[in-house]
Amino acid sequence: MSKSNQPEEGLLKATVLVVDDDESVRRALLWTLQSDYRVLEAASRTEAVKLLQQQNIDVVVSDLHLPPHIEEITEGLAIIEAARDRDPPAQVVVVTGTDSKQAGLQAVKRGAYGFFEKPLDAAEVLHIVKQAAHMRGLEVENARLRDELVGARGFGRLIGSSQSLEKTLKQARAVADTNATILIVGENGTGKEMLARAIHEESRRATAPFIAVSCAALSESLIESELFGHEKGAFTSATHARAGRFELADGGTLFLDEIVELSANVQVKLLRVLQERAFERVGGTKTLNVDIRLIAASNRDLETEVEGENFRRDLFYRLNVVPLVLPPLRERREDIPGLAAHFGAKAAEKHGRATPQLSPELIDSLHEYDWPGNVRELENLMERLVLLDRQAALGLEFLPEKMLKAPPAPGIPGEKTFEGEVAALKQHLIVSALKAEGGNKVAAARRLGISRSYLHRLINEFGL
Repeated sequence: MSKSNQPEEGLLKATVLVVDDDESVRRALLWTLQSDYRVLEAASRTEAVKLLQQQNIDVVVSDLHLPPHIEEITEGLAIIEAARDRDPPAQVVVVTGTDSKQAGLQAVKRGAYGFFEKPLDAAEVLHIVKQAAHMRGLEVENARLRDELVGARGFGRLIGSSQSLEKTLKQARAVADTNATILIVGENGTGKEMLARAIHEESRRATAPFIAVSCAALSESLIESELFGHEKGAFTSATHARAGRFELADGGTLFLDEIVELSANVQVKLLRVLQERAFERVGGTKTLNVDIRLIAASNRDLETEVEGENFRRDLFYRLNVVPLVLPPLRERREDIPGLAAHFGAKAAEKHGRATPQLSPELIDSLHEYDWPGNVRELENLMERLVLLDRQAALGLEFLPEKMLKAPPAPGIPGEKTFEGEVAALKQHLIVSALKAEGGNKVAAARRLGISRSYLHRLINEFGL
């Protein structure tokens, strides 16, 4: 796979795939287009279809008369079909001989945007490719608008209005349409991959691949081949060459989760890719260039790992261009009712059940639980409740015992109990917050870090 004209940092160019078995024609088209476009090359239909599957290609410039010549222009028409089968489709401009205008017209009927004849005229080529790229841009924009109508994308998938989450999303929105490297830090289950995908979907790379890799899920012997690919014979089981995740993400976004699990050797290679956007496959000598946006994530503080000499300092600085912190669910409790309702409706749709209501008792219990598994734990719980509880409003019957509040113990007259002391502390905190906020319940709830509905319930419970 040959690439040229990698875009400058921060600038994305439309991608043109040139397909011709004549290398001199490919060279001529390359020199004509490379100043304005990112150019890929293929010498056959097989190579072209493979690139269409792996890359975000805007325009294909293809010869109709590709070998093997079993039937007239069969291979060229097959490329048109493969390109137009993408979603959104890539535009195709075909190249014909001086005596093949009818073949060009036939190609247009089959879905090609247009054609030009040999010998090549640089101005004509640039003009028609520019028009085709513009049409592709319109189709991409239309696809984006359709997706918005069908369902939420990007940051619309992230539910919550807590101050801690909004602070992170504000930062993410500010850098989404750039090529800046991002490091997301958060506990397991907080939604790091969802945030990374949202950033990708809000970026100019949205129609290109989003490739996610869990570094913790792969053994040290596999991770290098998985990331960078390998050549045939690179190791015992390498019976054929294979593209790695960096190649598959070319033009799009690569998300590396739990990046702290990478070995020192792979960290060195990753540092080079970030610096040069180039690497070699395992067992290979050919240098491959990639245009990717890297988003990394970790459930551990990488600065601490650097101080403990478990992570390279220079790689940390390369990754930590834009740090984003996803707060744990226990620090954004006001988002729990909305998340629970969303996950309940999602589970109901998945399993063909009626959308459930949530009882006040259930919401209170969800609100008081600390959620060590974060949002993922809440989603799994709501699916379980939807499956087991057939009542119109989900209650406490199938809630795990660890999430149920123990009933107040009767105790001995005059003797303090744990439950009584906790209740007294709650009452004291509520009274103090209300006094500090001049009786404003909304402000008092915010001061206490609880929802307004939960504060009202406690006020009624304690008769305040």
